[in-house]
Amino acid sequence: MERSRIAVAGASGLIGSALVRSLAADGHEVVRLVRRAPSGAGEVRWDPGRQWVDAAGLAGCDAVVNLAGAGVGDRRWTPEYKRRIRDSRVLGTAALAEAVASLPDPPRVFVNGSAMGIYGETGDRIVDEGAPPGDGFLPSVCVEWEEAAEPVREAGVRTVFLRTGLVIARGGGAWGRLFPLFRAGLGGRLGDGRQYWSYIALHDEIAAIRHLIDAEALSGPFNLTAPEPLTNREVTAAMGRVLHRPTVFAVPAPVLRAVLGEMAGDVLGSVRVVPKRLLESGFRFAFPSIDAAIRSAG
Repeated sequence: MERSRIAVAGASGLIGSALVRSLAADGHEVVRLVRRAPSGAGEVRWDPGRQWVDAAGLAGCDAVVNLAGAGVGDRRWTPEYKRRIRDSRVLGTAALAEAVASLPDPPRVFVNGSAMGIYGETGDRIVDEGAPPGDGFLPSVCVEWEEAAEPVREAGVRTVFLRTGLVIARGGGAWGRLFPLFRAGLGGRLGDGRQYWSYIALHDEIAAIRHLIDAEALSGPFNLTAPEPLTNREVTAAMGRVLHRPTVFAVPAPVLRAVLGEMAGDVLGSVRVVPKRLLESGFRFAFPSIDAAIRSAG
């Protein structure tokens, strides 16, 4: 990939910060979208809540990557926080899509965040990108999230959706909370442990995003998950095996529901997602197995 100018929204998050580091290390010019006054030429101001973007700052960008959104697992799902989860994704995406579509010379690709949560509860059923959306709060958010990018697609810009799974990393996300528990010997299965977890190593997440930025013929939704999802029971065993810690503790489903409220349904839910289109595009995972993915987190 030749040196490019790439704008990134959500650049301070787990995936966004890793993407920025990767791009900068390879000599690309990265423009970060920020909610405050820009401190230099490498920043562009936006206000996703007000659906406003300094579109002029995106001029000359070869790609725009939108990874912004309030953390799904950051706090209990009160009605207010559910609105924040939804609005931070849908309003921000709509603002960016309209800004990009308004440019006289728009970028060649718009890469937008999404999530495997679009499929809802799948049980033991394997789903790929051809599966319809599920029912419930997260599927409805993901559908709106992707639909909000319609202006940029109508403008003829290649548009990609990243239906990301559970990212294995120490620096944040759900797995960032698991590592300290397992290292302390307090890790264990959640509920009965039979629910499927579709995971991806952070290294592979970033490599996949860059692959989708570069691949001129690819558009639409892509599942960013490792090829073989595992049950929570299997993931728990792998964490204990790699970290050399016991995994005797278990958190019963009623306790999870009492502590997490509505969000417990997604922790206990089963989502068996495979990256069919990503594999068909020629992408190769560096850490496809759960043991390798956990070790890659350092």
